[in-house]
Amino acid sequence: MGNSSIAAWLQRWWQRVRGPVDASGRRLRRPSVRRYGRYAALQFTRSQTQSRMLADDPDHLLIDYTRTMLAALLWAPARPRIGMVGLGGGSQVKFIHRHFPEATLEVVENNPWVVGLRREFGIPDDDARLRVEVDDGAAFVAARPGRYDVLLVDGYDETGIPPVLSTQRFYADCHAALAPGGALSVNLFVAEADVHVERLHAVFGAERVLVVEESRMRNQIAFAWRGPLPGPDRAAGLMANREPAAIAQLQPVLDRVAAALAAHPGTETPG
Repeated sequence: MGNSSIAAWLQRWWQRVRGPVDASGRRLRRPSVRRYGRYAALQFTRSQTQSRMLADDPDHLLIDYTRTMLAALLWAPARPRIGMVGLGGGSQVKFIHRHFPEATLEVVENNPWVVGLRREFGIPDDDARLRVEVDDGAAFVAARPGRYDVLLVDGYDETGIPPVLSTQRFYADCHAALAPGGALSVNLFVAEADVHVERLHAVFGAERVLVVEESRMRNQIAFAWRGPLPGPDRAAGLMANREPAAIAQLQPVLDRVAAALAAHPGTETPG
């Protein structure tokens, strides 16, 4: 075996021993599944739950903020292409895949161990409407200019939002990844949420950013968009002919966000 072959073998061996790493080279933590009562939870540490579902109703949006983020669908066209950064337990993936069959989903998750648990959480296999890729979220978004009508960003590890998903450059790439008239929603469960909002203002303009606080949680959801605001009847139109379970979960959130948008000094000029 030559020196180059030995070096390649040693590199592969070290990668197996070290395990997967993030964009900065930091080792990724292997998640676990905790089952208790009616629930199943994805956890990196015992005291920290990344995602939670009802075992007997895996498509239900159990956590408040996951419903609020989906108000970005108010901007969606008839057959939207939706990008998602962060798979976790797949709450939003399952909900959209079931209740919005007209939508196409492209999901990026940087932790292959998380993707390996997709069947534990009832996440459908890839098909014509769903594709899950293992990649760095920031690089994934940057490589897809103009591709998405809706972009949902909920990328977290055991320490919070990774640095690569926190920069103004990342938010600029999110803006570029949106089609004209598209919208972004970001889950901000961080102490420095105002810093993220300032960066969104710098990229989209303050008139095209809305922050909605969760009444029962410490999460804030930031919406940012290109182009005009949704029309006043958009929420009703979006939920027309949906299953009762979808209407019950989303309609109150859509109405709340639509009311906030109506009071927002948003522009009507496409971007």
